[in-house]
Amino acid sequence: MLKKGEGIWEKILLKIEERLGKGSFELWFKPLKLIDLKEDSIILEVPNRFFKEWIEENYLNYLTEAFSEIAGFTGQFKLRIAEKDKELKKEVMQLENRTKKLASKGIFLNPRYTFENFVVGPSNQFAHAAARTVSEQPGSVYSPLFIYGGVGLGKTHLINAIGNYIVDNISGLSVLYVPIEQFTNEVIAAIRHQKMAELKEKYRNVDVLLVDDIQFISGKAAVQEELFHTFNSLYDKQKQIVMASDRPPKEIQDIPDRLKTRFGMGLIADIQPPEYETKIAILNKKAEKEKIKLPEEVCHWLAKKIKSNIRELEGCLIKLAAHSSLTGSPITMDMAKSVLKDVISDEDRPVTPELIQKTVAESFGLKIQDLKLKRRTKEVAIPRQVGMYIARELTELSLSDIGKHFGGKDHSTVIYACKQVEEKMSKDERFKNLVKSIIDRIKS
Repeated sequence: MLKKGEGIWEKILLKIEERLGKGSFELWFKPLKLIDLKEDSIILEVPNRFFKEWIEENYLNYLTEAFSEIAGFTGQFKLRIAEKDKELKKEVMQLENRTKKLASKGIFLNPRYTFENFVVGPSNQFAHAAARTVSEQPGSVYSPLFIYGGVGLGKTHLINAIGNYIVDNISGLSVLYVPIEQFTNEVIAAIRHQKMAELKEKYRNVDVLLVDDIQFISGKAAVQEELFHTFNSLYDKQKQIVMASDRPPKEIQDIPDRLKTRFGMGLIADIQPPEYETKIAILNKKAEKEKIKLPEEVCHWLAKKIKSNIRELEGCLIKLAAHSSLTGSPITMDMAKSVLKDVISDEDRPVTPELIQKTVAESFGLKIQDLKLKRRTKEVAIPRQVGMYIARELTELSLSDIGKHFGGKDHSTVIYACKQVEEKMSKDERFKNLVKSIIDRIKS
């Protein structure tokens, strides 16, 4: 039940500031206004589309947890744009209406993720071409299509684009997009409530199945079993299956070989980190679409400083646009360096393994020597994995060299450590924030 009373919004804001930190809170949450508070929905007013997009994609969980903890609220959040630009408000309303229309049919695609909005470069050209082919001829070629690549490189964008294209251009086909976490929850609920027949009916009778973050099926036997039979059923009927993962099939841990074999039966396409020119194109296209006046020197500075992650690249642009819209100041080089100082270090000071070890050890209450020992206790193993992950992200060292600095580990151990950290970050928000804070300390 929703607890009503004086100062509830202020209490929630204090809770969010406590979790998020003053800088991010001041920028993203202080400008929000509570418009309506009901038992099943809450309406918040945001200054413009930049805030709406950023909060929906990055901070909705903070709102959800704070409202649940303080007010006992478990309903829906609605973010309403306050800006006066009628054209932009109309565009946002169209996207929201499309989302609702698709959701009413059981299709939960992101309407922003289309092929038209996807910037193609050498790093993703093959995956993009495969996705376009599949969307135009679903079930005829490349089924399954398995797309893999690092975090924030566009995998989710591509598989949503496939779904959106089919929905818009090929009538009569049923499309189902599902993150593997949702599939997992549905399997567990179906087993608990003895509704497996309904689950099978839902997943084995679609024309196009799009499964995101397939790597998180690792170690879940019951879910693997259901996915195996779902895969076989759709494959035998020549339906289209598309999967996205942060690693190729053979590197997904704790799944049976029969699943790995099936994942690789069609076409496997990888997405690599974008080249400098592709990053420039991404920034310019995003700026043009969002009507952001981005100076050329700021664009090139961002492309140079953000090494690999498209999501972070676009996030920096949105952050600059939000700050500009609030202050009424144009985006300049000085403003960009000031606003993004916690994200981008302007000094090209080399990050050393010793600096990483020192910062990680301090953060976990250990001695630097502990990270170099061969002990495998949880208290040491997790910090060591974090250290290796950060070394991979912030240095040019080879995997073998990173391993040597952390207790003489080989390159395969470093790869495993990085994957463990990435997986834990995707599931545990506090752990993710801890790792990010360590990285920020190292950069500064």
